[in-house]
Amino acid sequence: MKSLFWFRRDLRINDNTGLFHALNSGKQVVCLFIFDKNILDLLDNSYDTRVNFIYAHIIELHKVLLKHGSGLIVRYGYPEKLIPNICSDYDVSEIFCNEDYEPYAVKRNNAIMAFAKEKSVDWNCYKDHVVFNPEEVLKNDGTPYTVFTPYSKKWKSILSVDDLMDYNSQDLLENLYKFKANPKLISLESIGFKFVAQTYPPQVINDELIRKYEFTRNLPAIDGTSRLSVHLRFGTISIRKLVVKALILSDVYLNELIWREFYQMILWYFPQVVDKSFKSKFEFLPWRNNEEEFEKWCRGETGYCIVDAAMHQLNQTGWMHNRTRMITASFLTKHLIIDWRWGESYFAQKLIDYELASNNGGWQWAAGTGCDAVPYFRVFNPYRQQERFDPMGEYVKKWNGNNGLSEIISHSEARNRYLELMKNYLKKNEF
Repeated sequence: MKSLFWFRRDLRINDNTGLFHALNSGKQVVCLFIFDKNILDLLDNSYDTRVNFIYAHIIELHKVLLKHGSGLIVRYGYPEKLIPNICSDYDVSEIFCNEDYEPYAVKRNNAIMAFAKEKSVDWNCYKDHVVFNPEEVLKNDGTPYTVFTPYSKKWKSILSVDDLMDYNSQDLLENLYKFKANPKLISLESIGFKFVAQTYPPQVINDELIRKYEFTRNLPAIDGTSRLSVHLRFGTISIRKLVVKALILSDVYLNELIWREFYQMILWYFPQVVDKSFKSKFEFLPWRNNEEEFEKWCRGETGYCIVDAAMHQLNQTGWMHNRTRMITASFLTKHLIIDWRWGESYFAQKLIDYELASNNGGWQWAAGTGCDAVPYFRVFNPYRQQERFDPMGEYVKKWNGNNGLSEIISHSEARNRYLELMKNYLKKNEF
């Protein structure tokens, strides 16, 4: 009898909770990764930055496992069909994996759990990509927080050393299953995607950068952020190690990590936010939704230099600085009065670090429709944002230059139009 460890959003050997418990199960461990057809079928392009990133790290995982006489089984298809076959082929009596709180992941878990129960296969799922799962940080009455500050205070107040322990899974690899013949990785091309060898931001925790994070995080022209969001998204770095560093070096950086868990919690308790406004009173806003203007925003052709620079950065690199994510989101929803769901969907297609909870939370924050969101009447002035956060124009010059485009609409006109729309909407609906 063997144990199966199913890699998902935890693509690392070191400090991996579920892998640690699998390797301590007393049985040899077979490692599996599935390119989930339910997810990949939703992607439009043959080259996808996230699929490319995943495959690059699967190659690295496989290399490490091969050194220990094992390897990574990689399959493409539907997990609910593939896992029963894997369990049968390798005489698996226990399945190990790490928790995922997104609606589809919950549905997928339930399907595999039903199979496991029917076949008397033990199901073991562990907390790993967050410090506290959604059910651990609640109000005293057991209900979820919907405002960040009290949530973060509670989060910090209950944090203990045990929550940050190192699961030294990397030291237990002698317990891996030894294949008679090394398993071969499937190619991305065989499942309809292109693979391009690339250099990604390293999984390095830069102490000096985190120490200065409070002062550099809003300056898009410099490397003032950790660039670890993609590694947190796919679990190629341990959240526990990062929190330990933040506790020592920067409370501001720690708060950003807590925001991530706050949005995971919101998605868990309020899954309707995926396609509905958290604040239901804003669900039926009369969005203009001008398709031509939306396309100009997507292409970075609004005539606002910092907005256009940010969109060029996203389109060319698959990443955008956090400050300019807020600026571009505010511009789309308030200057152009285009539904936040349009922008959220575009970011979901483009961002290499796309994570449903954080992306959704960020967009609803900017649009004023989310929990603990910026007030609807706060409209970012793109010129003022550029003066404050790119005063020398370095970011704009790098990603946009002076494209000579005229403004799609003047700031004052856009602001007045939006505020009038909101005033009439709220008055009409008597909120």
